[in-house]
Amino acid sequence: MRETTIDQLAAALDQGAAVIDVREPAEFREGHVPGAINIPMDQLFARLGEVDRDRSVHMVCASGNRSGAMTEVLTANGFDAINVAGGTNAWIRSGRPIEK
Repeated sequence: MRETTIDQLAAALDQGAAVIDVREPAEFREGHVPGAINIPMDQLFARLGEVDRDRSVHMVCASGNRSGAMTEVLTANGFDAINVAGGTNAWIRSGRPIEK
């Protein structure tokens, strides 16, 4: 499984990277990486058609565990998926802005 750091994610976002947050909607509303799209873990397989196959997608959750599992699902289905180590919690701890 490919994995990236928070610093690498920040740089990728500056280049227009796609981010999917697999947390539950209530968690997402509490704060998320700017520009992230919320597709909860239990909906991801049914919503694969919403994910762009022509570009890399960064997967994020609270800590990196759920997004790691979903990165493997996407990779097995032919997507270029990258797990964000440390997840949203690490993003927040780094002092970067969040959207609500």
